Formats: sequence, C-alpha cells, structure tokens
Amino acid sequence: MDYPSNRDNAVANLDDYRVFVAIVEQGNLTAAARHLRRSLQAVSRSLQVLERELGVELIQRTTRRVQPTAAGLAFHARIRTALADIDLARSALAEHGARIDGTLRIGGSTQFSAPYLVPLVAAFMERYPDVTVELVVTDQHVDLQREKLDATVRLGELASSRLHARQLGTMRMLTVGAPGYFAQHGRPRKPSELGRHDCIARQGNGTKQRWEYRRGNRCESVEVHGRFSANNAAACNAAAVAGLGIAMAAAWQVRPLLDLGRLETVLDDWQAPGLPLHIVWPPGKQLPARTRAFIDFAAARWTAEPPG
Repeated sequence: MDYPSNRDNAVANLDDYRVFVAIVEQGNLTAAARHLRRSLQAVSRSLQVLERELGVELIQRTTRRVQPTAAGLAFHARIRTALADIDLARSALAEHGARIDGTLRIGGSTQFSAPYLVPLVAAFMERYPDVTVELVVTDQHVDLQREKLDATVRLGELASSRLHARQLGTMRMLTVGAPGYFAQHGRPRKPSELGRHDCIARQGNGTKQRWEYRRGNRCESVEVHGRFSANNAAACNAAAVAGLGIAMAAAWQVRPLLDLGRLETVLDDWQAPGLPLHIVWPPGKQLPARTRAFIDFAAARWTAEPPG
C-alpha cells in the first residue's frame, strides 16, 4: 500500500487504535472524526500509521464508503476488548480507595440468570455489603443507556457496537439427542454422518445451517438439516428431548437433562466452537466504582471457573 508522507516514521499509539475502533463502529471516517472530535485528516493519518505498522490493510476505502477487511474485523474484536481493559485500569486508578456502594443495575438472559448470574451477584453483594443490586432479566439485547443498565452479561458472539466488552470465558458446546432417537436412527460416529440425520437448527427461518467441529488439527464443517427449527435454545433442547432430532447445545443448558438420562451426547471426540461469555457496559471515560468492581469480580470468578 502507498501512503502519504505525513507521519511516515511514526509509531502507532493508543489514540491510533482508538481511531480504528471508532471507524469500524461509526461506519466511516467522517463519522469517526465527528465522534472523536478530531479532524478528518487526523483520523485518516492515524489509520494509515496503524496499517503501515501492522503491515495489513484493516479498512478498504472507496470513493463512497469504507468497509473493514476480514483482518480488520478480527482485529477490531480483539482490540476493543483490550481498550476496554485499559479504560477499566485507568478508572480503577482514578478511584483507588473509593467507597463501593450505591445501586447497581445488571442485565442477564432468562435461562442463564437464575443458575449462574444470581449466585455471582450474591457473592458480590456479600463482598460489598453497601451495594444494592437490581437484576433485569430479558432475552432481548436492550439499549443499556435507555434502560439505565450499568452492565449486562451476554452469551454468544457480539455484534459490532460502541459498547465496551470484556470476555469472561468460553462455554462448552455439546452434540445431543434423545436415547429414543438414537435407538431408532443410530448414532453418528463422525460429523459428516450428521447429514443423514434430522438436526435441530437454532434459527428463525429455514432448516439448514452449518455446524463446525475440530479434532486435533482436523476441521469439519457440516451442513445440517431437519424438520424442526427454533429461535430459542430452550425450545431446541426440548425438541431434542422429544426425539425430533440431534441438537447443538451449551453444556450448562443441558447438564440436568444429561444427568437424568433424557439426553445423550454424541461425537464426544470432536470439539465444537465454544460459546463466548461477555460482560458489556456503556461507553464512557470513567465507570462508577461499583460497576468497575462488579466487572472485575465477574472476570475473576468466571475466568477461573467458567459457568457450565
């Protein structure tokens, strides 16, 4: 790539990384410049310096629009977490010795909150007896600022947004089915055999999707199909119990069903990609001490002992 001579010998700094994140999340350089209250020229130079130092094109530029490259999207997912950790560290330093008190509003999903989030909150409240917690349980990705949420726990890959995020862990995924289904249709011994089975798709429309597996250095991607699909994990798991097919499920969701013998696992020597677990919070220069304390507490607890 050819770049202008400005800052030719410059080394990328933290502001350059923040500019790149803003470009991805704001959609173009002009919006990023407006968001950062910097000139368009300064934003463009920061991106050029960063790309030159990394040796990779992060953003494809045309006369009409900008588009993150595949490398840019992957880099954005990692760097925004790192920048969020830096902001947390600065906030902690600024509020060193601050009193941890006040009301904390936390969001969580329906299935996950009762068995995992509530015990975490209880332990946090025991550690900080002057904190009051309001737990907002919903399966919708609500606007944190509009709902006045200090933070929320989200499962799965995160969409690009201005929210700060910290990954707390990765939860194991299992391939499961009912004993009756396997007795009637047999058990797949390798991922490619799933094509001959009814598989339960987690989606709103259609009946096909791809399931990914890894064993050692070998990877397999299988297009699965079936007669039943749903946009809710609990419904998919219930369909598997009912014998409607084979499902891909988070281990923490189906553990009781496995213990009761209502579901069984297959393809145990193959590993499916894990389900990321994040805590996200609204953008801002400085977090209240109670919010920062909860984020750090969740990270310490779940990084050492992931749910499920």
